[in-house]
Amino acid sequence: MEYASLIACLGNPGDEYASTRHNFGFMLADAMLEQAAERKSMRLSAVAAGHDCQAWSIHFAGRPRLLVKPLTYMNLSGVVVARLSRTHHIPSADVLTVHDDMDLALGRVKLKRGGSAAGHNGVLSVQNELGASDFLRLRLGVGRPPEGEAPRVYVLEPFGSQELETVRIVVQRCLKGLQTFYRRGMSAAVQELHASPA
Repeated sequence: MEYASLIACLGNPGDEYASTRHNFGFMLADAMLEQAAERKSMRLSAVAAGHDCQAWSIHFAGRPRLLVKPLTYMNLSGVVVARLSRTHHIPSADVLTVHDDMDLALGRVKLKRGGSAAGHNGVLSVQNELGASDFLRLRLGVGRPPEGEAPRVYVLEPFGSQELETVRIVVQRCLKGLQTFYRRGMSAAVQELHASPA
């Protein structure tokens, strides 16, 4: 199978991390899989990609794409992403990472290409292992921790019950925004995704 792109949704494996802020990327992957399971046109199928990840072939925005959830824990995400991009001959420019971002408030989303990892260990790992920084990043805001709480503790806490509705809205907006990106390009997608908080 020849894939148009690799969509790497970052998070941590295990039930204890399932609804935490650091797993926002996994939540988007799960929503995409749920959508694909309901739509035969998306041609969902599992891909054997090794013990350190889950991967699927999915027809999204008119092209086959490789959807991946690394199971290495966040700070080693790049090992999986780099291996699969090379195995399937997907250039770094066609890799998209989906991840939480404390620099954005919950409800805010930003799509960007390149730049620094901004302290995100998953993005830094992808950057280091790919040996490139020109990949796309879909940054999902989770906001800053309360004063006195360490960021590493904050991102491993579950979303609050009132926050989960915003998470659901953001995920659906991102699925539509990614469709727009792959069909109409960056400008149209940015306009849609960056428009307003959920």
